[in-house]
Amino acid sequence: MTTPGYLAWHASPKKPDHVLPSGACDAHCHVFGPAATFPFAASSTYEPVDASADDLFALHRHLGIERSVIVQASCHGTDNAAMADALVHGGDAYRGVAVVADTVTETELQALHDVGVRGVRFNFVKRLGGGKPLDYYKPIIDKIAALGWSVVVYLEAADLEDLAPFLRRMPVPVVIDHMGRVPVEEGTTSGSYALLASLLEDEAFWVKISCPERLSTLGPPYSDVDAVARGLLAHCPDRILWGTDWPHPNMKSHMPDDGLLVDRLVSVCDNDAAMLQRVLVDNPTRLYWS
Repeated sequence: MTTPGYLAWHASPKKPDHVLPSGACDAHCHVFGPAATFPFAASSTYEPVDASADDLFALHRHLGIERSVIVQASCHGTDNAAMADALVHGGDAYRGVAVVADTVTETELQALHDVGVRGVRFNFVKRLGGGKPLDYYKPIIDKIAALGWSVVVYLEAADLEDLAPFLRRMPVPVVIDHMGRVPVEEGTTSGSYALLASLLEDEAFWVKISCPERLSTLGPPYSDVDAVARGLLAHCPDRILWGTDWPHPNMKSHMPDDGLLVDRLVSVCDNDAAMLQRVLVDNPTRLYWS
């Protein structure tokens, strides 16, 4: 039984208008279940529609995406089995970002590393069950630093100021999800955008120009998000990542077309081949495949 009102992923996305560069990477996507094989966590705040590794691989073939970083979904808690299984079947073209408890062992982390995991994700969004005391994360950070991993953080823009000192102290690269969820209606003039940009002055910080469908106040084709995305591209083009966020958990108003999301990225990059090469190939290679 899925959560009432939960939308299923788009079954027939359009073919993108442009061919992506060889080695293009979707640096933020998920797998959900299938629940019969990989049950959802009892602690999850939602129960999604199944979205298997095979479904993800088929989407990537359709979009012209050759590599991916699969991010552990909160609906699976700290049981990374579904994500790890997808990495095994995806081979070297797929990397992963895990969610782990503070009690995780070096042996458990090494096992994840061996199948392609290269980071952990910290969820600070309280409505999604995030927001543990900051001391909780220290043993995790200490252990992943030895593996050369990065930390992916998901947060609300309103919480960025309080979290910034903690993020600055991390001894590993920090990847900020979904443009820091800054208010796109204010473009690049908001205080939260200025703070995000100031963090990105530090070469340890990266940001994903993903999820326009979550940030837009206008809906498809999400052009009101372009000013923020373009601002970040201009600010630190060598530390920008992009991802579909498939299968788009907790979308309530509509389910985005992943082909349209690819077109949106190409538009934001002004169909500049060199910029698309950076965002889709060179940057994710440096962070996840080096």
